[in-house]
Amino acid sequence: MTSLVYRRDIDGLRAVAVIAVVLFHFGVPGFSGGFVGVDVFFVISGYLITSIIWRQREAARFSFVEFWARRARRILPALFVMMAAVLAVGWFLMAPKDYEELGRSVRYQVMFVSNLLFMRQEGYFDAASDLKPLLHTWSLAVEEQFYIVFPLLLTLLSSRFKHWRLALFSLLLVSFGLSVWAVAQHPEKAFFLLPMRAWELLAGAMLAIAPASQKRLTPAAAQAISLLGMGLILVAVFGYDNSTPFPGAAALLPVLGVVALIWANEHQSTWVGRVLSTRLMVGLGLISYSWYLWHWPVFVFGSYAGAEEFGPVLTGGLIALTLILGYLSWRFVETPFRERRILAGRRQILVAAGLGILVLGIAGQALRWTDGLPSRLSEQALQYARASEWRPELMACITDDKSPADTPFCRYGQSPAAPAQLLVWGDSHATALIPALEESARQHGVNVMLASSAGCLPLEGLEHGTRCADYNRRVERTLATEPVRDILLVARWSLYLYGDAKGDHGHALRDGNGHYDRAVAEQRLADGLRAKVEQLRKAGYRVWLMKEAPLQPFNPPYRLSRLAMLHQPTADVGMPVEDHLRQKAFINRLFADIAAADSNVQVLDPTPQLCDASGLCRAEQDGHSLYTDDNHLSEIGARLVLPALAPLFDDLALRAPEQANTAR
Repeated sequence: MTSLVYRRDIDGLRAVAVIAVVLFHFGVPGFSGGFVGVDVFFVISGYLITSIIWRQREAARFSFVEFWARRARRILPALFVMMAAVLAVGWFLMAPKDYEELGRSVRYQVMFVSNLLFMRQEGYFDAASDLKPLLHTWSLAVEEQFYIVFPLLLTLLSSRFKHWRLALFSLLLVSFGLSVWAVAQHPEKAFFLLPMRAWELLAGAMLAIAPASQKRLTPAAAQAISLLGMGLILVAVFGYDNSTPFPGAAALLPVLGVVALIWANEHQSTWVGRVLSTRLMVGLGLISYSWYLWHWPVFVFGSYAGAEEFGPVLTGGLIALTLILGYLSWRFVETPFRERRILAGRRQILVAAGLGILVLGIAGQALRWTDGLPSRLSEQALQYARASEWRPELMACITDDKSPADTPFCRYGQSPAAPAQLLVWGDSHATALIPALEESARQHGVNVMLASSAGCLPLEGLEHGTRCADYNRRVERTLATEPVRDILLVARWSLYLYGDAKGDHGHALRDGNGHYDRAVAEQRLADGLRAKVEQLRKAGYRVWLMKEAPLQPFNPPYRLSRLAMLHQPTADVGMPVEDHLRQKAFINRLFADIAAADSNVQVLDPTPQLCDASGLCRAEQDGHSLYTDDNHLSEIGARLVLPALAPLFDDLALRAPEQANTAR
């Protein structure tokens, strides 16, 4: 039986976990795998909770109601205070759409199922993670679900089965197997769902209920195991990154590391244990829960209101703020409740928890009913904020992970039902051009077909996943039945070369071993694009290549809306054209080389329409955001690039009679 003697080293281990998570989320160099801190928390929670349950069961003092009341006392007060504060800050900062989504997050979290919500929101067009102030509560939801189910499961197994420990270990193996399978097949489920995360909590639980050994580890063995455990955790923290398939087998390192540390320091005092037991580490461990609660909302609201990436000074200041808020929450919320200075009785805390759930749940639902209370914003701020929303007509023309694979291709022109003369083929950036394509097609009397799929490079063999490969094959089949003579390729080319602005290489091209290398990505894209253009030219098509619009280093609708709310100027909001040209230098050279080799390959460039003579690529014009986010053009922005499309549509209009005669 595991003793419940207070262990300072476990609080120190909590400090390691929370430091890793916080520094990872704030982008501190070196902590690229800091997300494994959550897995460290899971193992610790499984160990401590099972220790409590099992000790009380052996003493015939265990009560389900008392257990759940203790969990409510430990978790809910600080969580509810944080959620209420986030709702209050969101009133002043958030655009209606995001404030409405915050209300939805609140409602799901008070029902302990926010992980289900965030799992479903992993689509291409859902709000970016740094605009979801309660995203981090997914891990609390997983733990809360575990706390509800596990005491019942442990009681059932231990009272009905002789080899119940073996049965529990079998469940651990099943959960681990599901995690490994889901990482490859359904990564969002692997990350967010309890069945795929339960093995991490069960690893701690198995350690807590392991039969007591009569033979203690030798000091040398304990030192070695303790060092190995900390080494496994640190390898994951410093060696993993956003491209690591996770959790699955990769989570074994932090999980086994925590198990090894707890086990070794239970037997002997070790060097690692003494470091973890220092006053600083224990202090950080004591406030780790509150620190975890507050760090993410501070990061989100800092990102929401900021115009640029965090510099070292701002990053340090915000991390210090999260630490202060975490301490205040621990000192004035967590501790009084845990020490029963407030709502001391079991019935009192459960009733208060129920009321808190009800009040926050109603508040969250009210934001859904009121569409995020747009009346909070001035007309100008609201106009900027609304740019983030795509019209249903545009959304209907694109496929992503949530839409049917056979979503019809959209057609534009004076006779949309007639055969198309131009195929626009690309990812979501092709969809963003719809307002300009629609107007150009109507003005020039030509017909256009749009084939766009979110996150899908229009180059066979370089697709990200089977969905994109299937989509490109579908486009090829359609080409065989359409009298199209011109093809415009549009994509966020830099995404497949370098990943997004946060360094996520999820869509970037990889080498043969699945690793990202910039030079390899550039070579693969160059080879793939040249091969595609050559294939289309041999088939008789004229090829047009669309350069990428400038990518803003912030989210324009939110930044502009916030500036308008503060009555601050927006005229100079944007990015230097030099930065844009530097980012696109490789793809611009590649396009130029391909076009120089064949007069029937032309390049279109939206840069002159989006960047002015002063050298600024503006984010707004005449009170309108030119972007829906940091990379997609808004409808106003798309219409600005009409002159960039003019060479294509002028050429189509000139050749339209010739093509009509050929068709007859």
